[in-house]
Amino acid sequence: MQGRICLDCVTSFLDSVMLIFCQCMNFVAQKNNKAMKITVTGSLGYISTPLIKELVKKGHAVTVISSNAEKQAAIEAMGAKAAIGTIEDVDFLTDTFKGADAVYCMLAPYGNFGDPKNDAAAVIKRADEVAHNYVKAINESGVKRVVYLSSIGADMQIGAGLIIIHHHGENTFGKLPSDVNISFLRPSGFYKNLFAYVNPIKNENVIAARYGGEDMNVFVSNFDIADAAVEELESQDSGRKVRYVASEELTCNEAAGILGAAVGKPDLKWNSISDDEQLQVYTSHGMNESLALQFVEMNASIHSGKFYEDYNRHKPTFGKVKLKEFAKEFAAVYHQQ
Repeated sequence: MQGRICLDCVTSFLDSVMLIFCQCMNFVAQKNNKAMKITVTGSLGYISTPLIKELVKKGHAVTVISSNAEKQAAIEAMGAKAAIGTIEDVDFLTDTFKGADAVYCMLAPYGNFGDPKNDAAAVIKRADEVAHNYVKAINESGVKRVVYLSSIGADMQIGAGLIIIHHHGENTFGKLPSDVNISFLRPSGFYKNLFAYVNPIKNENVIAARYGGEDMNVFVSNFDIADAAVEELESQDSGRKVRYVASEELTCNEAAGILGAAVGKPDLKWNSISDDEQLQVYTSHGMNESLALQFVEMNASIHSGKFYEDYNRHKPTFGKVKLKEFAKEFAAVYHQQ
């Protein structure tokens, strides 16, 4: 009986210790994840929307920059504050960044890629100007934590096509003072880019691009990018960091098989075509030739594997969203058109 009483005492003591330990851990977690003031660019875009939702859910005070005043109500309905202005306005950017613990910066798509007047030089020039605007605003506002949405291929000085804007962007942000902590996010190819193949699959029963067949392709979900951005915005790490973000690696034929099964075409193939054939596809849809050549160059680099060389040296842990899940969304769009 006496032994039993001692055992009960020990059990009670261990329970008390465990309770205290859990309370301490909760305190540490709350301290490490304290509410922050975070400014997000990109309005209610493909990545910014899930990013905003997750930041608000975690209790952060989020300000969202948008050039469209009509988006203000939707931004506020998500629990964030809207800052209406443009990223071309350095004074506006600086005022909006002031007081922020962290900022998320992205380069928006510059113009309609299907507009024959939208040439590569203009796209690159505008991206460079905006990157410099961000850096000036960060310097003048005193922000010390920055997450820049870059891209896979940003390590390449040549051969990555239009991704050169992110090579330039990373170099521009890299000129910030050493006490500004920067995370360069390099996501792989977005799942949503596959929507470009809806009509070819319907009309020609095939996917065709400069890369195809057994070429490896790396895909990423916007939700996985948003999760990575949240982690980097909340991070206490100092210095500069490059982080690749990917959801899944598949050969082009494996990807075609998944999409084909989802839309009722299980024999769907993804064929590789020549540079000239790829260029013809782009220009036939009205794309400016200088811009089309940038995409041909990038696609050729994917075909050769050069595009993924640095990624392969620094592979990340894959995100949660796989192509089979995205294929449901793809099929819904496919059957609506």
